[in-house]
Amino acid sequence: MHHGIFRNVRTYLVAAALLGAALALVSAIFFTLDNLPWTAFLTGILVASVLAEAARASRSEWVLMRRTAQLSSFKEKLEQESALRRSVEEKYAVSQLRLRLMDEKISTMIVLIDTEGRCRYHNRAFREWLHLKAESIEGRPIRELFGSHAYAGIATAVRQSLDGQSLHYEFLQEMPGGALYRLLVDHIPLFEADGKIAGFYFLAEDITQRGDVSGATAAQKSSVAALDVDQQMYLDVFSEQVSGRPDAGKQFIAAIQGGEFRLYCQLIAPLPVDSGRSAHYEILIRLLEEEGGMIPPGAFFPLAEKNGLMPYLDRWVIEHVLDWISHQQNVDKDAIFFINVGAATLGDPDFPGFLQGALTETGMSGGVLCFEVAQTDLAIRHESVAEFARQVKLCGCRVALSGFGRDSVSFDQIRGFEVDFIKIDGSLIFNLLSNPVDLAKVISIDRVAKKIGVRTVAELVENDELIEKLGEIGIDFAQGFGVSRPRILGE
Repeated sequence: MHHGIFRNVRTYLVAAALLGAALALVSAIFFTLDNLPWTAFLTGILVASVLAEAARASRSEWVLMRRTAQLSSFKEKLEQESALRRSVEEKYAVSQLRLRLMDEKISTMIVLIDTEGRCRYHNRAFREWLHLKAESIEGRPIRELFGSHAYAGIATAVRQSLDGQSLHYEFLQEMPGGALYRLLVDHIPLFEADGKIAGFYFLAEDITQRGDVSGATAAQKSSVAALDVDQQMYLDVFSEQVSGRPDAGKQFIAAIQGGEFRLYCQLIAPLPVDSGRSAHYEILIRLLEEEGGMIPPGAFFPLAEKNGLMPYLDRWVIEHVLDWISHQQNVDKDAIFFINVGAATLGDPDFPGFLQGALTETGMSGGVLCFEVAQTDLAIRHESVAEFARQVKLCGCRVALSGFGRDSVSFDQIRGFEVDFIKIDGSLIFNLLSNPVDLAKVISIDRVAKKIGVRTVAELVENDELIEKLGEIGIDFAQGFGVSRPRILGE
């Protein structure tokens, strides 16, 4: 308290002291006018004091101006930093909204796994895939979340990623609830500032295809892939409408004609891309749910197969594709549209008659269609598949064997089976650049295919490096997200 009072009155005390000293000097000079030496001495002291005070005042003014300028600069910087902070906070808020939107809407499952194998972040797609609440996932080991059986399929990859390796792979997996999935997975390592591994991001996309369902066990066929909650409710209602009813086929067709199914197509590009040869397309089907989302085939294929409805779905696809092509003016006349068919259609004796009738009605040549048969179907029901191929070829259509090399590479299966295309399974393609064994298998498949006059298609081609390598090998066509993503037929 005393120090504060002193600081407040210090300036006044100094001024009073200087004034008193000046008065004393002036008085001394007045009384010593008759003594010139003393007068000169005292006058000098007075002038020196005045000059010293003037210098002190000048310095104080300079210090004050300097401090004022510094304060003004600090104030300006503070305002700039405050403005920058507000801008950053606004941008952060916007980015948080965008991230939240991505987290809620993105279909790819994203999980952050730490060095202990525990889940430290996950998005909605992963949460709903497991049908668990957020609090049931956070902090739990990924082994527990997947179950020991499912985790065994990725355990090696997890260890490699925790050693800092980036991975890209595909695998067919049955989850604890019995659902069958074919997943395309990426592992992206996460490093700390000092270079130490902090964990990795697990990204998975459901790419379940018809062949995965037809090659599964009966229990797996009846299981439905995990979906968005709203999609699952819609699929349940849809299932109730068509399952176990005498007119189930009619109900299914009514759903198709009512616009509840949507056709997509994906480019099958020739290699090399500048070869001048015609591109082809694979037809894909999705179920449109009430909120506008698309339910993947891994969900409704088991439902259709369980109720014997795949022939109805396959026929609608063929009719719709032929009708669309017949009304197009700019479709390449040499383009071929690949269509998957279910196991029930392969053994349907009435299918060849339907196909010929559909071609005649639309005025289309059978050469615009190529029917894909899964390698698993060929292995299980070789005679019926071979007869199916013979019948559709009589209509002028082509036949492709899909998923070749997924389980084994054997050309013995295609003896007596007239095939135009072999689609090499993505499990051999995605590691082609890093796995010499897979590379050797793909080269072998292509060489044998060339000798017997069969064209090859590489599935799940994800990048330009793969496209270039496949072209060097001599593969005829490439299909995958690295070539083109699926789009609605006609867009």
